[in-house]
Amino acid sequence: MNIKDILSKCDHTLLSQTATLAEIKETCTDAIKYGTASVCIPACYVKEAKEFVGDKTAVCTVIGFPNGYSTTAAKCFEARDAVENGADEIDMVINIGWLKDKKYDDILSEINEVKKACNGKLLKVIIETCLLTDDEKIKMCQIVSKSDADYIKTSTGFSTAGATKHDIELFKANVTGDTKIKAAGGISSVEDAEEFIKLGASRLGTSRIVKAVKQGNLL
Repeated sequence: MNIKDILSKCDHTLLSQTATLAEIKETCTDAIKYGTASVCIPACYVKEAKEFVGDKTAVCTVIGFPNGYSTTAAKCFEARDAVENGADEIDMVINIGWLKDKKYDDILSEINEVKKACNGKLLKVIIETCLLTDDEKIKMCQIVSKSDADYIKTSTGFSTAGATKHDIELFKANVTGDTKIKAAGGISSVEDAEEFIKLGASRLGTSRIVKAVKQGNLL
């Protein structure tokens, strides 16, 4: 697979709690230079990042992050605020406790409410696979497929593990309709990235692929 094709599917990510504006701008510059799908950054930097990048790359941010147990109203406010500040894409975390409690209608309703708050922008739904059973992952594939969201996403990168190839295979077998797949967390090499894409991921959330490309002079 062509390295440019791989990069075009990467959300170049910097979500560290210590991220500075200078580091955000460096991440944005790399995203533009290497042709990534977006730059994924904290919501507090969305306005400045969008002013910095203009139309040169999409700006993605996260809401209800990383634990997912904010109220639906809070998540909707975060999504609206991010979009008003210039976000092109929103990655939201589900309420994992609701999933454990089998509150499936509540989860579906929350996803759809957040999608409305996105005002037409892309919505990716993070289910934090490392905390779920396979049955729960399959149920979330069904819920996200039924919802108005655009993607199901594996992980925040802030819990006990990130994306696994098993999870992407499971997603691919159980999503329906136009629902796309994003693998995130722990994707550390170009070879890993290529395999996740071949298994069915349309997007990759990673901070390391651009670094690997830069270090290996792969372009």
